[in-house]
Amino acid sequence: MQRLRVWNVITNTCYGGAEIMLHKLMTNLDRNEFDLKVISLLECGVTGEKIAAAGIPVKALQLVKNGRPRPAALIELSKILKGDQPHVVQTWMYHADLCGGLAARLAGRPVVWNVRHSTLDERIDKRRTRLIAKTCARLSRRIPQRIVVNSQAGRRVHQALGYAAEKLEVIPNCFDLASFQPSQQHRQDVRRELGLTTGHLLIGLAGRLHEMKGHQHFIEAAARLAAADDRVQFLLCGRDVRWDNPQLSGWIDGHNLRSRFHVLGARQDMPRIQAALDIAVSASVSGEGFSNVVGEAMACGVPCVVTDVGDSADIVADTGVVVPSWNASALAEGCRSLLTMELQQRRELGQRARERIASEYDIDSITERYASLWHEVGGLRTGQQQNHADELEAAA
Repeated sequence: MQRLRVWNVITNTCYGGAEIMLHKLMTNLDRNEFDLKVISLLECGVTGEKIAAAGIPVKALQLVKNGRPRPAALIELSKILKGDQPHVVQTWMYHADLCGGLAARLAGRPVVWNVRHSTLDERIDKRRTRLIAKTCARLSRRIPQRIVVNSQAGRRVHQALGYAAEKLEVIPNCFDLASFQPSQQHRQDVRRELGLTTGHLLIGLAGRLHEMKGHQHFIEAAARLAAADDRVQFLLCGRDVRWDNPQLSGWIDGHNLRSRFHVLGARQDMPRIQAALDIAVSASVSGEGFSNVVGEAMACGVPCVVTDVGDSADIVADTGVVVPSWNASALAEGCRSLLTMELQQRRELGQRARERIASEYDIDSITERYASLWHEVGGLRTGQQQNHADELEAAA
C-alpha cells in the first residue's frame, strides 16, 4: 500500500502547545501508513529536535534571519512542496496557515489549516497576529480544503471572524496516559527536590510567560492563599519563567512571596512536575483554545482550577473548578474550595479527571481522527478501507 505523504508546516518547533501536539501526532502515527516531514518556518527548536530524533525529517527555513524577514524562504517552501509532492500539507497556527497555505497553493498541493487560538483580544494579541487571522479568514474559502480547530470556542470565534464554516472541524488535543499518570514516586522526588515536606500543599501553573496566561492574576491569588494558609506553596514553570525575569520576579517580590514560590523555567519532565501537584491552575485571560497543561494535570490525577477561557470549562467539566477570567479573587476562592476538601475527596476528584481524559481525549482516538481527515483530503484509502475494497472486488 502506498504511504500517505503528509508534510507539516509550523511556525516554529520550540516548546509550545501546538508544537507539543505535533510531536504527539508524529510519534503516534503508523509509519507504514504515513510518510511524514516537518518544516519549520523559523528555527528548529527543542520539539523539532525530539521529532527528528524519532526519525522524522525536520527542516528549518529561517523565514526570519538576523531579525529580518527572508521572503526567499517562502519560494523555497513552494519548491519543496512542488518537488516532494506530498498528498497533504498540514499547517499549524496563523502564520504557517497563511505562508504554508500560499506555498501549497503555488505548488498545487491540498492543504489543511490548523487553528489553535480562540478569542483574539486587542489587549493581548499583537496587531500583526490579528491582521494575519483576518487575512486567513478572507482566504479560507479559496486555499484550504479543511480547517482543523482544536476547540469549540475556537470554532465559534473563527466562524464569526469569517472563516468558511463548512470547512471547520474540531479535533481536540490528546494525551498519552502512559506518560502522564499519577505517580507517588514522581510526587516524592519532585517535592524532595523543592525542599517540601509531606505537610505542604503545592499549587502549580505551567505555561510560557505571556500576558494571555495570566501569571500576574495567579500571583495575586497566591498572595491571598498564602496569607490564609502556611502550608501552601506555589510552582511556576514554562518558557521565560525564571527568577531573572524582572517582570515575573517583581510581581512575586511585590507580594513578598519569594519564599513560597518555586520558579523552574522551561522543563522537559512535565509528567513528573504535574504528578507532584495538589492543584493545577490555568489562569489564562484570553486566546487559549484547548489547554495542554490542564489535560496533562488531569491525566496525572490532579484536580484543576481553570478560568472560563476557550474550552477549559468543558475539559474539566465536573472534575474541577471553573472561575471567571481576569479575577484573582475568584481564582483564589476556586483554589481554596479544593484545599479545604478532605484529602480523599480531592483524590477522588483527581481520579475522575483522569477518567475523563481517558474517555474523551485519548491519544489513539485523536490520532485516528487526524489520519482519517488526511486520507480523505489526500485521496488515499486506509489499509482497512483498501482491504475491504479488495474483498468486495474479489467477491464480485
